[in-house]
Formats: sequence, C-alpha cells, structure tokens
Amino acid sequence: MTGLEHALERAIVICATRPTVFRYFTDPRRFADWWGAGSSIEGRPGGSLRIRYPNGVTASGTVLEVVTDERVVFTYGYDDPAKPIPPGGSRVTVTLEDRPGGTLLTLRHELHDAATRDQHVPGWGYQLALFANVAARDQLADLAGTVDRYFAAWSEPDATRRQEAIRGVTTEGVTFKDAFGCTVGRDELLAHVAASQLHMPGIRLAMPRTCSLSSPGESSSSSRRVPLALRSIAGKIRRSASSRLSVSSLLPVPLNSS
Repeated sequence: MTGLEHALERAIVICATRPTVFRYFTDPRRFADWWGAGSSIEGRPGGSLRIRYPNGVTASGTVLEVVTDERVVFTYGYDDPAKPIPPGGSRVTVTLEDRPGGTLLTLRHELHDAATRDQHVPGWGYQLALFANVAARDQLADLAGTVDRYFAAWSEPDATRRQEAIRGVTTEGVTFKDAFGCTVGRDELLAHVAASQLHMPGIRLAMPRTCSLSSPGESSSSSRRVPLALRSIAGKIRRSASSRLSVSSLLPVPLNSS
C-alpha cells in the first residue's frame, strides 16, 4: 500500500496483560465487545474486519499481519463512498509492550492526507479509552476469586504448596503494601508471607465478604485498595486493615488457561 504519507499515533497503558489485550484482535466476540454489536474480525493474515458504529456507519478492512501478543496490522476504510476513506484505503498498526501497570498499546494510523488524519485523532482517543476499560474489566472479571486464592496462599503452612499457590495467582513483579510491610517482586512477597506465619502463628488473612473491589472510575486503574481482616484460628477478627494491591500483578485465570 503506497501513498500513506500522513500518520497519527496514540498510546495508552491498559491495566491488563498482553495476552488479554491481544485477544481482542483475534476473538470476534471480544472485538464486538469493544466496537459494538455487528462488529467482527478474523484474526489471521487475510482475514476480514468489520466495524459497525452505534450510529449505523460501517467500516471494513483486511488483516495484514498478526504476531501473537505483539503486533496486529490491518487496513481500514468506510463502506459509504461519501466518507473520506474507501474500504482498505488506510492502514492501522497496533503494537503491544509490557509495562509495570499492564500493557502499553501504541496505535499508528496511516492515511493519504493530513485533513483526514486530523479528523481521526479525537475518534481514536475515544476508542482507545473505551478499549482500555473493556480490556481491564475482562482482566479483572474474577478479581474477587483471584484475591481469595491469593489470601488463602498466605495461610498455607507448607512452604512448597504456598509457593505454588502464590505463583499461580501472581506475576513476577507483584507488589504488596500495607501497614506491616512493603514488598516488590514474588521472592520478597514469599519471604514476607513466611515471616508473617512465623511471627503471627494461627493468623488467617481474608477479605471481608461485605466489601467490593470495584468502584466507579477504577476499572482501568492498575491497583485497588483491598480491605483485610486478620482472624485468629477461632475465626475472631483480630485486626482490620487495608492493602494497596497492584491488580495488574494478579493473574485473572490459572496459568494453563487460554
């Protein structure tokens, strides 16, 4: 494709892992969750792409390149001949990179003229903000269950099983901060958990069932303040506190899940 001398670029950090973000460019259902009902994508080179906007305007294109969890390239244009870009008349490149808060998505849209490029700057800003929230909600769909498994690992007396449990729900860069400790990385967290069992035997960490991990405006945030209850063996609450937990450091599903 030649003559695409004018380009716009937008970048956003999404609170989700690269595999989670990438799935929206290969899974038609997720693609429609982002763009709206009637939108679809065939996530392979040569596959078709269709976008149906809420106002009924439609756009289409062809997938040119797919590199798993890293890069997607596709053409883009409107089906209405009165629109400034014909089907296949521009090229969009999406690249994904790991970042501490999740995934850095960089979008580059190449077009024939500067005026059309400028018209699409605010639209892509809106669509990427929308996508950030959709992908983050997907990442955190089972956040309460993941946090439960995470806290259960704190009470596991066997060191080997405790290590396996924590590895099953966290990433290597997991962070933990509360009134009693501050850790960065899985090794420091494991050492902190072991120390808590040594110095506070019989204490069980749990999240009160009456609390919520979601709040307005937080779906694309990279952390949550998690209420904690320290209970004795008999179940009596010994202390209540809260912890700032990096949710992008929690794995939303078991490691062997797709």
